[in-house]
Amino acid sequence: MSFPEDLLSSNEKVMVHSHPHAKMLIGPFFWLIVTLGIGTWLATLASGAPEPWNSVALIALAAVAVVLLGRLFLAPLIRWRTTHFVVTTDRLVSREGVLKRTGLDIPMTRINSVQFEHGLIDRIFGCGTLIIESASDEPLRFDDIPHVERVHTLIYREVNDNPYDDYADEGDGPPRGRGRR
Repeated sequence: MSFPEDLLSSNEKVMVHSHPHAKMLIGPFFWLIVTLGIGTWLATLASGAPEPWNSVALIALAAVAVVLLGRLFLAPLIRWRTTHFVVTTDRLVSREGVLKRTGLDIPMTRINSVQFEHGLIDRIFGCGTLIIESASDEPLRFDDIPHVERVHTLIYREVNDNPYDDYADEGDGPPRGRGRR
């Protein structure tokens, strides 16, 4: 799902639109497999119980499985799917939530500095934390941003309006940065 065009101003273009990195879903998928595995094992045990207790046990197991799957798998999946991080030519946009939707827009002109950090696990997965310092009191942290270094460079370019920064494509005009191509 792309960022809605009606939320963009005239001449504003989306440069990055992403959800948090999919590594956020490792835990929920683990709990999906564990819940289904234990549920199947308990259902096999319950079917050996005498009538009518086997039916009662299967209904109780199904109810518990639905609650656990909703809480441990579906809620994080929906939370991940409804969280958006968008960088446009004019602003940085963050939207999250299902029932209670929250949003944050930071004009590029208000951004003072942009940083990123990522540890070993984040580097393996190709994501990291983007730290935006703006006119607000404390820096804003956006966790699990995919390709955080490229997003960092993109925002830096937009804020400083310097077309001669790193990450140039081959044959892309004059050398960029400190003589790099």
